[in-house]
Formats: sequence, C-alpha cells, structure tokens
Amino acid sequence: MTLDELAIGQTAEIVDVQGEDGIAIRLLEMGLTEGEEITLVGIAPLGDPKEYLIRSYRLSLRQAEAKRVTIIARQGTERAADL
Repeated sequence: MTLDELAIGQTAEIVDVQGEDGIAIRLLEMGLTEGEEITLVGIAPLGDPKEYLIRSYRLSLRQAEAKRVTIIARQGTERAADL
C-alpha cells in the first residue's frame, strides 16, 4: 500500500521511500523515514495535494510524491485529537 491510498484520519507506519533521486532524498529529509507514524488529515478540494501529520507537524504532499512512500496501514487507529 502507498501513502496516497490512506483515508482521512487513518494512520500508517512508513516502510520505505521508493527511488534514489532528489525527490526521494527530499522526502527522507522531511522526516518520512522507516518506522515513522503518519496520518492523513486533509485533502485539497481538487484532491491534490493531501495534508499529513508526521512528527507533530503538518506536511502537504502531491499524489505523485505520496505514491512513492510504501506504508502499512494501522487498523482502527485515528489521531482525532491531533487533527
């Protein structure tokens, strides 16, 4: 599963960032590292970009960037208090 498939309020664990180019490196620098917890908190009116909560800050990613992040969704976990 990739990050762009996450539903609003759903939390997942990051498994991998695909690629070795500048975009992949930038995603890693922004904190999208293996084992980190990430939650989808909102979607722009036209569906792109999406806003995520990670490491206590909000991060907007385009669909193409989110598709490069492999995740494992956590069932029944929502961070509603943080949204």
